[in-house]
Amino acid sequence: MTERTPILDVLTHLLLILGILVTGFPIYVALVAATLTPQEVNGLPMPMFFGDQLLANLQETWSRADLGLQLFNSAVQAVGITIGKVAISILSAFAIVYFDFRFKMTAFWIIFMSLMLPIEVRIVPTYEVAANALTPFLWLGELLRLDDLASWIAGERVTFDVKVSLLNSYAGLIFPLIASATATFLFRQFFLTVPNEMCEAAKIDGAGPMRFLADILLPLSRTNIAALCVILFIYGWNQYLWPLLVTTDPAYSTVVIGIAKLMPSPEAVPEWNLAMMASLIAMAPPVLVVVFLQRLFVRGLVESEK
Repeated sequence: MTERTPILDVLTHLLLILGILVTGFPIYVALVAATLTPQEVNGLPMPMFFGDQLLANLQETWSRADLGLQLFNSAVQAVGITIGKVAISILSAFAIVYFDFRFKMTAFWIIFMSLMLPIEVRIVPTYEVAANALTPFLWLGELLRLDDLASWIAGERVTFDVKVSLLNSYAGLIFPLIASATATFLFRQFFLTVPNEMCEAAKIDGAGPMRFLADILLPLSRTNIAALCVILFIYGWNQYLWPLLVTTDPAYSTVVIGIAKLMPSPEAVPEWNLAMMASLIAMAPPVLVVVFLQRLFVRGLVESEK
């Protein structure tokens, strides 16, 4: 039962208005700064009303930071991470819930414990693997002494020294970030709420595991997938540390790195108007994703019974 009183309504609306002001004021300041000249932005106090330099600042920011290419790279990275995380998480949760195999729970808890290892913690080994994607296989071959076996078979010294680098590539931006313990855990919890009778009915009708997944589980998971897509797209779009580490070629630079390069340096005259314009442009795609998927996003967060 929801209790409604005039005093509670007024208090609730005051809190909502206060939250909107606290959240929206920095965005308003960025909007105003993006329409001013450098002299006006650096003046004290800074004008709090819109200027007439919007189009000039937009053109200058777009050309100086090469935002077209950077927005494309960010979109490729965000979409790739989103699709990869959702696909791998669904298949992992499906295997854990609907298949019986040895060490199933051990595998689940290993995945779950990786929640405590974000990319910032494992940045060095992840970079090592990205620099040479075959590093795990080379390590395994060295452990099994396959080079000695190959040398014995060939009659001469044989060494395995192959290298597949993911640096400065879209694969390097995406693949090291597509495993998600959080998404796997959420899908597992959702699959556990699906009645077993559905699985039994599918078996009686002759449906195999992948048919059951495609025709029953995925349609039921539509809102969960949409909610996760929104969250993971924003996660991928806002990545800064990993793209900064694996990309030295400007052709693979993302828009977040582009904003950082526009930030004023101590030796130069601050151009906060251009930095604010780039920030507003970078905010636009995630905002559009949230707006277009808002209904499914909310349903995916609040629905628990299927």
